[in-house]
Amino acid sequence: MEFLDVGIKGSGGSLKPVIKRKKMMFELKTLTILGSTGSIGRQTLDVVHHSEGQLKVHALAADKNVKLIEEQARSVHPAVVVMMDEDAARELRERLSDTSIRVMQGMDGMINSVVAQEVDTVVTALSGRIGLEPTLSALEAGKAIALANKETLVAGGELVMAKAKAMNCPIIPVDSEHSAVFQCLEENPETLETIILTASGGPFFGWSKQELANVTLEKALRHPNWSMGAKITIDSATMMNKGLEVIEAHHLFAVDYDHIEVLIHPQSVVHSMVQYRDGSVLAQLGKADMRLPIQYALSYPTRWKNPFERLDLRGKTLAFFEPDLEGFPALALAYRAGRRGGTLPAVMNAANEVAVSAFLQNKLSYLKIYEIVERVCSEHHVLDHPELGSILDADTWARGRTLELL
Repeated sequence: MEFLDVGIKGSGGSLKPVIKRKKMMFELKTLTILGSTGSIGRQTLDVVHHSEGQLKVHALAADKNVKLIEEQARSVHPAVVVMMDEDAARELRERLSDTSIRVMQGMDGMINSVVAQEVDTVVTALSGRIGLEPTLSALEAGKAIALANKETLVAGGELVMAKAKAMNCPIIPVDSEHSAVFQCLEENPETLETIILTASGGPFFGWSKQELANVTLEKALRHPNWSMGAKITIDSATMMNKGLEVIEAHHLFAVDYDHIEVLIHPQSVVHSMVQYRDGSVLAQLGKADMRLPIQYALSYPTRWKNPFERLDLRGKTLAFFEPDLEGFPALALAYRAGRRGGTLPAVMNAANEVAVSAFLQNKLSYLKIYEIVERVCSEHHVLDHPELGSILDADTWARGRTLELL
């Protein structure tokens, strides 16, 4: 097995990640999975079951789905299970009283689960900004990160990447788009010219502004290609998800926003592309199956055999289109927030989380999601180069302001 030594070196005034490979032999990789009851968490456990003993789970963490996490705990036998919700933790403690599994609660419990000496890699599959603090704690403890929580880099990208560099810890992306870019990158990333992120277009690709005014929750939750959690499915429908991914790519790969493009690719076969300075373009293709990038993040730099369905390109047509920024203005807003930087991306993300939650509860119309997020962003006084406390303060302000507008 090998592990990553991630450094940073400059090229033409810009910073590029440099990946060096060192030999390191070990038979087992031990995981903490944050967000184990969500879509990515469940699929991560499926990867664990198919890993032929190469992966072991030390801890599971979730919000309050007691029934499912009990099933998961009895299946993989972790040492620790963490519930963010206090009542859920109390109930789970009773349910698992016949086992030796320790049940912990809250952010303190989550942080304890990621810094444990037994843990090699932390899978951050939480939804929302809540992933920022445990990710920083894991990096401080020298853990590798399999990153499926894009909001962590949106809210605190500068802070997180600086911590990863200081601690020499790898951050390996799990999002299918960023995994694709990661797989396409050469050993010499200063030859990189442009990152091309693909987007399915969601359920409303090609819809007019008038048609979007009549979007219902049921329609917005019908993603044509991917099976995801409710929040990310709505973000995909508005294309805010792709905007968050643009900001994430900026931090992960140290590429400026002028060299990150988005193309609509309705078939979701090409997961993203990389164009090099000689004009060559490399693309990563695969089934719309999140287990593939999850497994790659956990097995890197090797590729484990698995029984998952293979891609068959016979008879397929692949198409690519420019995104409609008028019909889906959230993508343009994310570019603006990313370029401005500071606390603005955290504010945009927080406002979006609250607005999407209101939409999921039928308390807000589809088009109003963007309107409210944009207004909160316009009212925010941006603080540059924020520390964790300032990011959390900005996040709290944005959530409060969004609730006022709602």
